[in-house]
Amino acid sequence: MMYKIKLHDFEGPLDLLLFFIRRDEIDIYDIPISKITKDFIEYLKLFEQLDLEVAGDFILMAATLMQIKVKMLLPKEIDEKGEEIDPRADLVRALLEYKRYKEMSEEFIYLESNMRNYHFRGNYEEDEKETPNDFSVLLKNVTLYDLIKAFKKALVQRPAEPVHEIRKWNITIDEQIEYISNKLIEHKQLSFIDLMKDLASKIKIVVTFIALLEMVKAGTIGLRESKSLNDFIIYGLTNG
Repeated sequence: MMYKIKLHDFEGPLDLLLFFIRRDEIDIYDIPISKITKDFIEYLKLFEQLDLEVAGDFILMAATLMQIKVKMLLPKEIDEKGEEIDPRADLVRALLEYKRYKEMSEEFIYLESNMRNYHFRGNYEEDEKETPNDFSVLLKNVTLYDLIKAFKKALVQRPAEPVHEIRKWNITIDEQIEYISNKLIEHKQLSFIDLMKDLASKIKIVVTFIALLEMVKAGTIGLRESKSLNDFIIYGLTNG
């Protein structure tokens, strides 16, 4: 049985590259192409393991990074002024421009959030329609990349499966939603790694992770950052 999930709010390949740059404190003007290409392709493989839909611009960026990597190994090209041409120049310009737009967007979001605290006088009726879940509240300083890192760690740390044993796993998302709910009733809140540590099979970890995303989407649980790297805290909204 195939489990497929699509993340609509994913911001694109430049956002992923900026994440690497911030995470590793890389100088954006001197990007280590070999390392960042390896990290980028590794994340694409993780998306495939989760059966996430990978847009064509991510595949194009992976090809672009590999092309730049090859050019870095070749003799330097010289421009009309006799100066060396850096194969990373176009990528750096694109990242800087994207970074500026992203920072402006975050500033507008901050201003919009502040304006919600003001209530102006008026004689209009409140809109009683159900409003969608505010994911900025449900995901407290937790990004998609944090989820992927924690998922990768859970896969790496899972107990080894005996290679001689053949099993047919019959597991559903609904079952794992119930599993997560029961864990939260027992512990009120718990870390993602603690939730996954008793799941011995890869398919159980994958389905449980998807169940976790479905619960966040439904607004039944929230996530917040953890002091531990590659981990996050899961909590019920009544306990958040």
